[in-house]
Amino acid sequence: MTIASQAPAYIRAISPYQPGKPITALAREMGLDPAGIVKLASNENPLGMSPGARAAVDAALSGCERYPDQFELTDALAQRLGLGQECIVLGNGSNDVLDLVARAFLAPGRSAVFSRHAFAVYPLATMSTGAECIEVKAKDFGHDLDAMAAAIRADTRLVWIANPNNPTGTFLPYPALKRFIAAVPREVVVVLDEAYNEYLPPSLRADTTAWLKEFPNLLITRTFSKVYGLAGLRVGFGIGSAELIDLLHRVRQPFNVGNLGLAGAIGALNDHAFLAESFAANRRGMEQILAGLKRLGLGHIPGEGNFITFHAGDAAGVNLKLLKQGVIVRPLANYAMPEHLRVTIGLEHDNQRFLEALAQAM
Repeated sequence: MTIASQAPAYIRAISPYQPGKPITALAREMGLDPAGIVKLASNENPLGMSPGARAAVDAALSGCERYPDQFELTDALAQRLGLGQECIVLGNGSNDVLDLVARAFLAPGRSAVFSRHAFAVYPLATMSTGAECIEVKAKDFGHDLDAMAAAIRADTRLVWIANPNNPTGTFLPYPALKRFIAAVPREVVVVLDEAYNEYLPPSLRADTTAWLKEFPNLLITRTFSKVYGLAGLRVGFGIGSAELIDLLHRVRQPFNVGNLGLAGAIGALNDHAFLAESFAANRRGMEQILAGLKRLGLGHIPGEGNFITFHAGDAAGVNLKLLKQGVIVRPLANYAMPEHLRVTIGLEHDNQRFLEALAQAM
């Protein structure tokens, strides 16, 4: 009998999350100069941290000997969203909030529903509680809301939805999404993951926080890791009814967001010019990469976000050739998409470097 055998079977069954390959890891593996490597694998903001966030982090360095106080960021978010502070929970990235809701509502004998090709953390968070995963077949690589509604059982306590979805980029129109939430039993929590919400064009956006008054079983998660450029500081948040958020606070670690993350998030939240610049740069980069894929005769999944998922055929082979050229994208075999790769929108010269490397790899 081993130590590992003492862990519950549902823990031993988990395959750890595989992040995008770090630049330093590829440099070690391939003997490449890190300065010459382009990473377009993890949907990070190529513009980096906003000036406002950087100034706030620099100012907060002198207070790092103190335990963090979440009040200021929670208050800033509450004022921005028009909600009470009791409706907001902070997380060590939005992944942390996803884990909190799983711990609060799932257990052995319960189940959670999610779509095939959806974010890998949904099954991981579900399995970590001993609950059963109910994976629903996708529709055109996106959520099939009718099928997901039909999959809800008496023991279901969570439904996971990402909009836009990662890694496919597919988008659910908000009227259809609202009808779905209205049809879900009130004892089932619907998690609406809006990590890429700020990348939506204005014509597609909706104020989903206004739905909270109607749906006390709705939890919305958002992050400062994407458009705000703070992936390394790990700050996310959840929005929901006071009753729901209270339960998440009961399982939340007391200091789950550090001083620098809190300060950076406040600075980023108020840097409206940087947000607009990031949005515009992403739209330009998306047009650049889509044009390049079209020239190469490669199809892609239409979607929103700061990435593009495209069909590469022998994706594993193409990915290896890209890595040898110092270009990191995201293979999607673990998302049941072995013929696809996902590329993050980068700066113009990085996008061009990717397209040139892809042409050679193909």
